[in-house]
Amino acid sequence: MRVPLSWLREYAQVPANATAEDVMADLVKVGLEEEDVHRPGDELSGPIVVGQVLSIEKEEQSNGKTINWCQVRVVPEGTEQTLTGEGIDPSGVQGIICGAHNFVEGDKVVVTLPGAVLPGDFRITPRKTYGHISAGMIASSRELGIGEDHDGIIVLSTLGLDPELGSDVMELFGLYDQAAEINVTPDRGYCFSIRGVAREYALTTGTSFTDPAGTIELASAAAEGHPVRVEDSAPIYGVTGCSRFVAREVTGIDQDRPTPRWMASRLQLAGMRSISLVVDISNYVMLELGQPLHFYDADKVSGPIVVRRATPGEKLTTLDEKERALHVEDLLITDDTGAIGIAGVMGGASTEVSGSTTRVLVEAANFEPVSIARSRRRHKLPSEASKRFERGVDPLVADIAAQRAVDLLVELAGGTDTGKITDAGTPADPALITLPAGYASALIGVDYTDEQIISALEGIGGTVTAVTGGFEVIAPTWRPDLGSKEDLVEEVARIVGYDKIPATLPVAPPGRGLTRTQAQRRRVLQGLADAGLTEVLAYPFVSAAQNETFGSPVAGTGVDSVKLANPISSEYGLLRTSLLPGLLEIARRNHGRGFRDLALYEGGLVFLPREQVGSSYLPPLGIKPSDEVLADLDAGIPRQPWHVAAVLSGHEARAGVNYTPRAWDWADALDTARTVSGILGVQLEVSQGSHQAFHPGRTAALGVDGEIIGYAGELHPQLLKELDLPARTVAMEIDAEALMAAAPAVVVAEPLTTQPLATQDVALVVDQEVVAGQVLAALREGAGELLEDITLFDVYSGKGIEDGKKSLAFGLRFRAMDRTLTADEASEARAAAVAVAAERFGAVQR
Repeated sequence: MRVPLSWLREYAQVPANATAEDVMADLVKVGLEEEDVHRPGDELSGPIVVGQVLSIEKEEQSNGKTINWCQVRVVPEGTEQTLTGEGIDPSGVQGIICGAHNFVEGDKVVVTLPGAVLPGDFRITPRKTYGHISAGMIASSRELGIGEDHDGIIVLSTLGLDPELGSDVMELFGLYDQAAEINVTPDRGYCFSIRGVAREYALTTGTSFTDPAGTIELASAAAEGHPVRVEDSAPIYGVTGCSRFVAREVTGIDQDRPTPRWMASRLQLAGMRSISLVVDISNYVMLELGQPLHFYDADKVSGPIVVRRATPGEKLTTLDEKERALHVEDLLITDDTGAIGIAGVMGGASTEVSGSTTRVLVEAANFEPVSIARSRRRHKLPSEASKRFERGVDPLVADIAAQRAVDLLVELAGGTDTGKITDAGTPADPALITLPAGYASALIGVDYTDEQIISALEGIGGTVTAVTGGFEVIAPTWRPDLGSKEDLVEEVARIVGYDKIPATLPVAPPGRGLTRTQAQRRRVLQGLADAGLTEVLAYPFVSAAQNETFGSPVAGTGVDSVKLANPISSEYGLLRTSLLPGLLEIARRNHGRGFRDLALYEGGLVFLPREQVGSSYLPPLGIKPSDEVLADLDAGIPRQPWHVAAVLSGHEARAGVNYTPRAWDWADALDTARTVSGILGVQLEVSQGSHQAFHPGRTAALGVDGEIIGYAGELHPQLLKELDLPARTVAMEIDAEALMAAAPAVVVAEPLTTQPLATQDVALVVDQEVVAGQVLAALREGAGELLEDITLFDVYSGKGIEDGKKSLAFGLRFRAMDRTLTADEASEARAAAVAVAAERFGAVQR
């Protein structure tokens, strides 16, 4: 909202020397945000005066153009010119070249004299052109930066002006005025008017306020007005779409009358273009009082006006000449011919006021905000009117705004008030709110006195009555956002001053902090970062094919997914059941931009639907749902476990001098999963796995307590080809929530010892189908507590090994915490380990 200071001064005591910055600084104190400052005269300077054309000599040029050599008086006759220099006549008559032809001798015009500067740093100097010294320029509105009209120069008589020669045009056109632009939040719709802003300025400065609505004298009805019926028989959103409809009629409109310069200047400074006198009056009243108006050509309205909802298939051509298919929820203004406007949004072209209109029907109505908002969004028709209706308009100002418009049409457009008045509908009673004594102080933490509370609430327009135990407050009709005692307390805090609220840092209660789950998640994410991986965040939206590929180990089994009602893309209309699609998309995008060596990870939620998806019952607003309804809603929420996934592609490091980096392989993906489990203190169960997204022979299944919770290994070659990713790209994904549930309450680090290490190697021959991980687990179990670590370092089949067999070589590390192990003790532990492997898998030592 742009607020011209000259306009604001009519209703609030703004100091004469106050700037727009000063006004905004005061308004910020009552919660209005500052946006910008507008000064139309900032790009204008120097002598810009009123001149009179004394003579015009038309001279045709060789290029076919006809120019006017004009003699223009720029000071009153008998007054000496103060400017000096080339082409300056002390008598005040300037010779000026002009290419426009919309003026005649005797017209008063705007003259920019040498020394003036126009927008764009265009400096006026005497210059020789077309064989003459042109000492100045006769200006158009576009050249002054105050309008778009470039068809000709400004002829002041067409604006209804007859100023004295030599008058300052900057002052004449209000170009010394300035506007403060503020951001109006959705709950403060009344500040989309000079009336509302002036009230707020008076509150913040403690000065008096003159309500413009109180200065307008309402006329008594001399005759019955245009018939109006509100037929919203099936109210939507719980209320009737139109609570009040005021109509007035003015005849004898003179469309040739110009918009007064003072009105056009204010409208322009307020951010609106001057269009015609009738339209400008409508906009002026809306900005002044906050009540949107609509003017109809009364001769084009057929029969009574009916406010109703649209019927199926109904259409309307709006003022922008577009035919619109109407929705049955659209609230319409209609006559006998059908729809003539979308209520509160835009009028119809069939009843538009035109240059031939002489009889105007003025509409000032009050419409339900939600209905207007939905129609505006549905038809993509933002307007100044809908912006105000959506936030709530004072229902008691409709007749006042209509009267103000009628008065201006009579005064400025030469119209005649017919005295016909229609006032249909009954506005709802204002809210009555009880404010308990002491409630404001307890809620805000400031000891407000009764006088402060009463003064603040009466200042915003409320009616306050002291009752036993507190106050009863009738909220002002222009404040539909006030409906509870908390709203009133917020107003008290705002008006008394936010700076009066003490800044107290709350003391955190002891014994609190991160929950166990939060701490575990942080440790996992930090641990992966410490291991050299890069954390990324992917969108949780995937395609059906991606969920099918990564959501189930077996192809063709189908994956239940949560479908989005309003996806950002029809291709990605499901919520993810795996983190890998998003990670692989990020890896693919990085590869496409030249980043070849990647180690990416993400921790996030996946979405697994239950048997029930959603709920068939939506609880109404303002009513606490029953336990049964809450249980039903909860049952419809998908299960959302927290997963951790990683993708490794390329090499573990960059190539360097005398160094060839190692390519990531399946073992790195498995080690990344083990890093996660190690951080949480859980031993992963690793076995040969199978997953449709992974390589058939290079996939590990990851388990805890006998349950598979993830996979790690090399991705399927066909999948990598489709994604245009390097061969041998590896990945892992694990249900970290299952890991965290199995984690001990406290992860105890193994103690350090100074005792020496004893190493033993063993090679065992087993059948080809025996999984190496199972043999390793048997060796670990048989070796006992002296075993510190065991690793598989070789797998061999070929010469020297029987067909159908393979050799597995393991390295065993033994250590005692309290003594140096003897060779016999280490050998005995190794033998015990081999015995268990032999018993379970028929292993034979090589």
